[in-house]
Amino acid sequence: MSAVEQYARAHIVTDEAQDPPAVPVALRYDPETDPRRVHIMLPGHHEWVFARDLLERGLRAPAAAGDVRIWPCGRVQAVMEFHSANGVAVVQFEAKTLIRFLRRTYTATPVTS
Repeated sequence: MSAVEQYARAHIVTDEAQDPPAVPVALRYDPETDPRRVHIMLPGHHEWVFARDLLERGLRAPAAAGDVRIWPCGRVQAVMEFHSANGVAVVQFEAKTLIRFLRRTYTATPVTS
């Protein structure tokens, strides 16, 4: 099986008065090397790796594991919050983009216990 990679546009949330421009983000899942995890690559070579089920849970209700928090924001958006020694990055996505990515990951490989 080959990896699932999807490019998306997201907004980095800041305390600026105006809305930040959309930035390119890569979503990646590789069933052969890490079947339980997804990768989110933010601009500046920042990569976050976390459980695929955290992403799924976070699209329905607030969910957190370690340095990653995900929650729905209204009816059409989702927010991811990444904590590191350098600070916090808050990224807002269209939920349908993340849902489409998740569906592709589940068709790439069956979920096993």
